[in-house]
Amino acid sequence: MVIDMNETQLKTVAQLRAFFNGTRVVEFQPIGEDSLRYEHIAAVLSRLGYRRLKRPDKGVVLRYLERTTGYSRQQLTRLVRRGLEGEVLAKRYAPPWEGFRRKFTPADLALLAETDALHGTLSGPATKHLMQRALAVFGDDRYERLATLSVAHLYTLRHEAGYQARRRHWTKTRGHSVPIAERHAPVPEGRPGFIRIDSVHQGDQDGFKGLYHINAVDCVTQFEIVATCERLSEAYLLPVLEALLDSFPFRILGFHADNGSEYINRTVAKLLDKLRVEFTKSRPRHSNDNGLAETKNGAIVRKHLGYSHIPQHHASEVNAFCQEFLNPYVNFHRPCFFAVSFTDDKGKIRKRYTLANMMTPYEKLKSLPGAKNFLKPAVSFTQLDTIANTFSDNEAAQCLNEARNKLFQSINRRSKQAA
Repeated sequence: MVIDMNETQLKTVAQLRAFFNGTRVVEFQPIGEDSLRYEHIAAVLSRLGYRRLKRPDKGVVLRYLERTTGYSRQQLTRLVRRGLEGEVLAKRYAPPWEGFRRKFTPADLALLAETDALHGTLSGPATKHLMQRALAVFGDDRYERLATLSVAHLYTLRHEAGYQARRRHWTKTRGHSVPIAERHAPVPEGRPGFIRIDSVHQGDQDGFKGLYHINAVDCVTQFEIVATCERLSEAYLLPVLEALLDSFPFRILGFHADNGSEYINRTVAKLLDKLRVEFTKSRPRHSNDNGLAETKNGAIVRKHLGYSHIPQHHASEVNAFCQEFLNPYVNFHRPCFFAVSFTDDKGKIRKRYTLANMMTPYEKLKSLPGAKNFLKPAVSFTQLDTIANTFSDNEAAQCLNEARNKLFQSINRRSKQAA
């Protein structure tokens, strides 16, 4: 049911309060057009003498206008302020009946798409020059507007729907095959000597690169060698890589890396071919192919050498620390979990890590069947036992911590002096 109300009889604030008390559950349909609402607001302000009212009474009037007009309190406040300043309430804007005028028509978009199709989508300046020549040299009047087109707006027009409908084309990603290394995971079959390798960057600072750690881990024994070089270029990396491969006590049978160009190159491939080492690289969407090296990056390299920037000229000192303290501790004194594989009821192969199978990488190497056959000719378990028993685990850890603190203090002191 719709009831028309003659609200002009409400001439005092007291009447408005009584009106509110009697119409708490009545819903008002706001006045339709904005022009009628503006007239209603001006009439109420004039009839009730809004300017002379006290603050609480003004609040009552505003609440009344909220219910009758449907405007928000903020909008009413602005309109009331304009009315009190003597301004006639009316819309301050008018819609652009013709919209924003477009200088370039759909025909121009079609002509631009045709031009790009003929010339193979040249650069913006070249395309603009072609359209100017078409008008000035060859007298093609169709280019009258496009000849004035700026280069920046030309790229904007190429994204318009009218242009895209004519010039949209899709090209597949072009694969680039690098015929270096075989793309598969290492297959050690219980033999040590299949290493996984990765690089760890020691941070940037003020635009200067830090040094790089080369982390190599054996798949079966988790025997690990960490080396350091200034840069990953051939001149710096190759000598460190040769020394790293020579540091393992057993023969290297496989070398697995991710797809970084520091390893996947002809120089490294030539070195590994000379050593008769199988060269493999990670497969797409197989993150576990080099997962062992990635986990050791965090558990060993980052834990002991941190994330902070170390300048490249300290590479020889850090490399000496790794060879003398870090690598012996990791391989002879730091225990690791070794997985035991089993087949569950569903026929799926799972791995279990038990405390009984925790041992150091050297102990794992000695536990392998026929372990002596994997050692290099100049290496024996007698020599390795001497290294393993020179210090206890706690003594080796203490020597490592003291050497690391001394190394970092030296780097920090010299860095401050250089600054």
